[in-house]
Amino acid sequence: MARADAHALSLDQGFRMMLYLLGPNETSFARDEDVPEYVEKATPFFMMLMLSELLIGWAKTGSLVIRINDGITSLSAGVMSRLSNLFARGLELSCYVYVWNNYRLVELPWDSPWTWWLTFLGVDLGYYWLHRLSHEVNILWAAHQVHHSSEDYNLSTALRQSVTQQLSSWLFYLPMALAVPPSVFAVHIQFNLLYQFWIHTELVGNLGPLEWIINTPSHHRVHHGRNPYCIDKNYGGTLIIWDRIFGTFSPESDKVIYGLTHPINTFEILSVQFSYYVYLWERFWSSPSTTDKLSVIFKGPGWEPGKPRLGCHSDLPEVTGEEAPHNPEWPLALQVYVTLHFFLLLAFYVLLQMLSPAFLLLMTGYIMSTLTALGFIIEKRPGAAVLEMLRCVLFLLFHKSGYVRHLIPMLSVPTEVGVPTCPSVYACLRAARRRRTQLLAP
Repeated sequence: MARADAHALSLDQGFRMMLYLLGPNETSFARDEDVPEYVEKATPFFMMLMLSELLIGWAKTGSLVIRINDGITSLSAGVMSRLSNLFARGLELSCYVYVWNNYRLVELPWDSPWTWWLTFLGVDLGYYWLHRLSHEVNILWAAHQVHHSSEDYNLSTALRQSVTQQLSSWLFYLPMALAVPPSVFAVHIQFNLLYQFWIHTELVGNLGPLEWIINTPSHHRVHHGRNPYCIDKNYGGTLIIWDRIFGTFSPESDKVIYGLTHPINTFEILSVQFSYYVYLWERFWSSPSTTDKLSVIFKGPGWEPGKPRLGCHSDLPEVTGEEAPHNPEWPLALQVYVTLHFFLLLAFYVLLQMLSPAFLLLMTGYIMSTLTALGFIIEKRPGAAVLEMLRCVLFLLFHKSGYVRHLIPMLSVPTEVGVPTCPSVYACLRAARRRRTQLLAP
């Protein structure tokens, strides 16, 4: 029987966790409250693996495999997707526990290896159908398209998650709650997610016989492609056998062009998360009949009146193989500024855990304003300086009140002096950029 504790995982355990290689003897718990927050514990391993990918990619290609604008957007989406955990445990586990407590038919032993392996298969099969229907049902696609909106394919892309995905994902695991204890489910729902991190890379090629059984970087590259042969393929989470069984498998062949068939061309995080809902709402209200309105919601993203449920691949934009990702020019100084402030948000400040719901809402507001302001700066939007000023004021209020503290106490005073100057620095950078452009203009 495993014993939950508050200590960090060892290096060996951490990497085995990321590869789904921790076994039943290490991860069996009597109560769901005892199950560690494996996803939270994985943060340093995310960072180590992304740094390794950057270094190996630089050595192989001589360039960065993670663009700053795209990488910051992906990480911002990952941060946003975890904000709900400030208020309550995940909806998937909460709903699962409710069904288990009130409707279970049998109770499989929590400490049995057979229960552990059965849950491994059940969670992965549930994920396959969740993932598949998230591509085939438009309202579910509105959440999942966030993950596909990057035109790059690297480890940061794995963290580009939707804020709203959890609102529907819990449905696909409820049948297991009739028999499988929540503590076993709570382990596998996390491991299934963590496994999928490492397969988001171009640096790993074909893995030989393993390609027949498990989901690999090669299989998942296909899933993220917008080439005709990639559309609606390879939905598996940990195992690829479900795609082979249900006829949705495709091997990697031609060069994969990543991203949505209709790229969103933005790095502003609120647009990345919610713009498809606006589009869906407009389509819904512009549809003439009730049948068409319902079809907009519950049929595929490519559906139109007179077309099949999932639309026609022939209607999709042609992929030539020469497509270039959206990458507007922005000065190096702004790239440094955005990167510094993003990692300050992640690494240099910690929250004092408070029970006040009002405090949690304010902290969520600060994080949201930071991510939004950085997106505005990346896109050089006119209102960026004003939003940045509001963000800095909000930060100072938290800092002065003691709700946010510096990990290095001696830097607290420089922080209080430096943060208020940030909007001015950004405004000066924008002004200098405009003057340079004017001087270079004919």
